[in-house]
Amino acid sequence: MKRIIFSLCIVAFLFSCASDDNTQQATQQPPVSNFYALTVGNTWVYKSFEYNSNTMEYEDSGIVDTVTIIDTEMLNGETYFKFKTVTTGNDSQNPHFNQNGEQFSLYRETEGDLVNDTGDTVYTNNNYQERLVATNTWGNIYDKLKENTTTITVNAGVFTCLDMERYAKSPDNSEVFPGLDHIYYSDGIGLISESISFVSQNYPIGIRQLESYNLQ
Repeated sequence: MKRIIFSLCIVAFLFSCASDDNTQQATQQPPVSNFYALTVGNTWVYKSFEYNSNTMEYEDSGIVDTVTIIDTEMLNGETYFKFKTVTTGNDSQNPHFNQNGEQFSLYRETEGDLVNDTGDTVYTNNNYQERLVATNTWGNIYDKLKENTTTITVNAGVFTCLDMERYAKSPDNSEVFPGLDHIYYSDGIGLISESISFVSQNYPIGIRQLESYNLQ
């Protein structure tokens, strides 16, 4: 069966001020949500950890992803943030993680959803309904945001996160497969951690975690 993989991205917004001509005082409006930390110049560094079946522990793979928002780009009348991901350390071409080199992607936020340039919802911070992500001959992949927040500890710190689960069901949805991924985002910080699983296994084969970050 195919493995379930999710690739990331992250973000922030500016707030506006309104002036009152009668009082000559500037009135600050409530800030626009910056949940995904979408700001040009923001940078995140992630390390990938691979499951060792002998020790039953997750070990540092040596693979590092450096993600930077480098620019904005207009597409179909919408402003997208351009992400550049530079991957190093995957000299063995481990297929479970990003390959060495550069890759680029476009994302924007709309009504709490992080969407890519093809209109797919990558993450949501307010939709708790089960969402169909992909259909395959062997089954269907779903995302579902959990209602309660959780605390996640990684090398970059301790974060209060939303937890979006990713799982798969049989074609008729009568069976939920063992594989279960967790994708954690923290408000104003971005992606904190995500797992990578095979649908047939009840443990992740890999985990990608935030090592450090620098927000503008």
